[in-house]
Amino acid sequence: MREQADKIELIRQKIEDADAIVIGAGAGLSTAAGFTYSGDRFEKYFSDFGSAYGFSDMYSGGFYDYATLEEYWAYWSRYIYINRYQDVENGTYRNLYALVKDKDYFVLTTNVDHQFQKAGFAKERLFYTQGDYGLFQCGRPCHAKTYDNEKTVRDMVLAQGYAIAEDGALYLPEGVMPKMSVPAELVPRCPKCGRPMSMNLRADNTFVEDAGWKAASASYVRFMEEHMRKKIVFLELGVGYNTPGIIKYNFWQYAANWQNAFYICINQGQAYLPEDIEDKGLAVNADIMQILEGLL
Repeated sequence: MREQADKIELIRQKIEDADAIVIGAGAGLSTAAGFTYSGDRFEKYFSDFGSAYGFSDMYSGGFYDYATLEEYWAYWSRYIYINRYQDVENGTYRNLYALVKDKDYFVLTTNVDHQFQKAGFAKERLFYTQGDYGLFQCGRPCHAKTYDNEKTVRDMVLAQGYAIAEDGALYLPEGVMPKMSVPAELVPRCPKCGRPMSMNLRADNTFVEDAGWKAASASYVRFMEEHMRKKIVFLELGVGYNTPGIIKYNFWQYAANWQNAFYICINQGQAYLPEDIEDKGLAVNADIMQILEGLL
């Protein structure tokens, strides 16, 4: 068994020697960066919803069957704002960028919180496979287009009594009790058919793969084709088993079949290295933030 310091040194060496890096990022990376969906963050922003409906984490609240669209969007506007537009990041994404910024890299991620671009990663080197908290789409959908939602989301959280600080942080002014609904005129509706909008998140077959999504998918395919015979590191960060077929299983297959590939998995509690790539991979069961700090 390698000691953690030895593993960090091996990772550093593999990244330095690589011709290209493919980062596969899951929810565990954002958790390491401070985007927790329960505990203090939930209590700070959703204690009213939690008390009213009995859930104790943001994820569960996102699936609750609210009685009205006004209440649904009150919940979701807070959810979107604090996880997409409010800065929480503790340096994890910035450290990851510092590690690979001078390499030929590409990012494949199931995360939808936009943190890669905030940290400096180039948009043309990113493929957000599951959507983006910052986009609306027609809920039907009647057409394959997405819409930026920042202004609408801001208006909805402000209408609930919240205020936004100069640094973008959402807060309740002293003595204010938040409303659990938004005015009907703020409920987002499709500009073409008038139906209620929905989030551009892959939950069922209504997910819109717009022109940007298709372009990013093509860029990822092209990157892989151009680098398949080069020294390439597949760096998997915080990927669990909710959707392993998007990143994890593909990375295992690439590591097994590509002669010059090396697979690295960093995931606290879920790090695993298949037997058939034991000589071409490394699993690190540790906090991603700590490992990245060690690498730098």
